[in-house]
Amino acid sequence: MENVVAHYIDGKENLGESDRSSNVYDPGTAQVTRSVVLGTSLDVDSAVASAHQAFATWGKTPLSQRARVMFAYREVLERNVTNIARVISNEHGKTLPDAIGEVRRGLEVVEFACGIPQLQKSQYSEGVSREVDTFSIRQPLGVVAGITPFNFPAMVPLWMIPVAIATGNTFILKPSEKDPSTSLLLASLFSEAGGPDGVFNVVQGDKTVVDALLDHSLVRAVSFVGSTPIARYIYGRASANGKRVQALGGAKNHMVVLPDADLEAAADAVVSAAYGSAGERCMAISALVLVGDIADKMIDLISDRIAKLHIGYGIDEGVDMGPLVTAEHRDRVASFIETARKDGARVVVDGRDHKVASEAGFYLGASLIDNVTPGMAVYDNEIFGPVLSCTRVADSNAALELINSNQFANGASIFTRSGSAARYFQSEVSAGMVGINVPIPVPVAYYSFGGYKDSLFGDTHVHGEEGVKFYTRGKVVTQRWVHESRRGVDFGFPQT
Repeated sequence: MENVVAHYIDGKENLGESDRSSNVYDPGTAQVTRSVVLGTSLDVDSAVASAHQAFATWGKTPLSQRARVMFAYREVLERNVTNIARVISNEHGKTLPDAIGEVRRGLEVVEFACGIPQLQKSQYSEGVSREVDTFSIRQPLGVVAGITPFNFPAMVPLWMIPVAIATGNTFILKPSEKDPSTSLLLASLFSEAGGPDGVFNVVQGDKTVVDALLDHSLVRAVSFVGSTPIARYIYGRASANGKRVQALGGAKNHMVVLPDADLEAAADAVVSAAYGSAGERCMAISALVLVGDIADKMIDLISDRIAKLHIGYGIDEGVDMGPLVTAEHRDRVASFIETARKDGARVVVDGRDHKVASEAGFYLGASLIDNVTPGMAVYDNEIFGPVLSCTRVADSNAALELINSNQFANGASIFTRSGSAARYFQSEVSAGMVGINVPIPVPVAYYSFGGYKDSLFGDTHVHGEEGVKFYTRGKVVTQRWVHESRRGVDFGFPQT
C-alpha cells in the first residue's frame, strides 16, 4: 500500500471493497505521486460498525482518561508537525511555512480539547422544590462524521476530531480525495497516542462515501466545510435523515480600508491575506473595499508588493506562494481574469503573465483587478484563488451596505485608526467573524468559527464551546429523595 492511500478502520489501514481509485498529484510538478482508493457504502458500513462498537466503551470512559488521550495526541502531533506539513505541501502545494502554521492552528484545538473535564461541566440546582434537586448533564451522541476540504487537510479535520472524541463520540473522517495522505497520519498518530481502535476512522472517497455517511442510521451528526452548493446539499440530506448538521459553505471576505488607515500596513495585510496559500483559503480576502480618495495609492502599494512575490515549489525556501491544487482549478480561477476585463473592470496585474521556473506545475500568479462592482462574475463568485478585486466606494456607510448585501457572510475586516469607526463596523457588519486591523479574523480555538447567510447551514459554529454543544446533547434530571417523615400520596403538582 506504499503508493496507495487507503482507509483507516478499526486501528489499521485497509484497501476496502472498492475497485475505483483516483490520482493524487504533486501540484508543483503536475506529477502523479500516489493513488487513493474511492470507497463504497460497504466501506462506510465497516467504519460505522467499528465506530459504533468502540462507542460502547469510549462513550463511558471517564473524562480524565479522555483528557489524557488528548494530551498524548497533542504530544505526538507536536513531534510530527514538520512531517505532516511536508505531506500537506507535497499534495496541496502550499508553502512549507504555511503548512506548518496550518498544523499548529489545528493543534490549538487539540489543546482546547485537553480541558474537556472543565468544558463538559454542567449545572446543579438544589432545592427547586422541597427535597427536589435538578441538574443538567451533557452526553455524547455516538458515531459522528466529518467531511473536510482540500485546502486545509490537517487544520479543518482537527477543528472537529479532538472536540468530537474528547466529548465521548467516535469519529469517521472523509477527507478530500485531492490530498488524502494527511488523514492517515492524523489517524495513525491518534493510535500511537493510545487512542482505542475504532474511535477514529478514515474512509477515503467521493460522493458515494459522502452519501453513505449522510444516509447511515447510526451516524448521528455530520460536520462539513466546503463550498456553498455542497454545504446546502449536505445540510438538506443529512437533516432530512434526522442528523445534527453543521455545514460551513463559501465566502467572499471583504476588507475595508478607511482614509485614516495606515496604508502601508493595510497593503502588507491585504497582499498576505489575498495571496497566501494561493488564495485557497475560506478566509482569504478576495474583495478589497477602498473608501474615499485612497484607492489609487492603495492600488500602487499592492502592485509594488505583487511584483516582489516569489512563486514556486512549496517545499523550496523563500517561496511566498505555491501552485494551485489541480490544473482544472487553476484554469477556472484564471478564467475570471478575462471575464472581469470583458465586464468592464481594469486588470491591473494579470497573474497569467507570471512565469515560474517550473512550467509543469499548476501555477498562476497573483492578479489585481480594479473598478469591480457587484454583478460582475469576479465579484459575485467565490473564486478560491489568487485574485483580488478592488471596489471603490464614497464612504464607510457605502462599504457596509456593499458587504451586507453579499450572499456570503463568513468574515469581514476594517483597517482604520478610528475606534468609533471600528466599533460601529463590528456592530453593524453582517459577518460571523470580524477583524479590526486584522485581515483574516480566524478565531483562536477557544472561540468558535463560522459565518452567516450562505456561509453556514446549521445552528452551531465549529470548535470552541459551540463545538462541545454540537457533539453532545443535554439531559435534565429532576430527583427527589423523600425523608420517611414526609411519605404519602400527593395528587398536586409539586410546588414546595
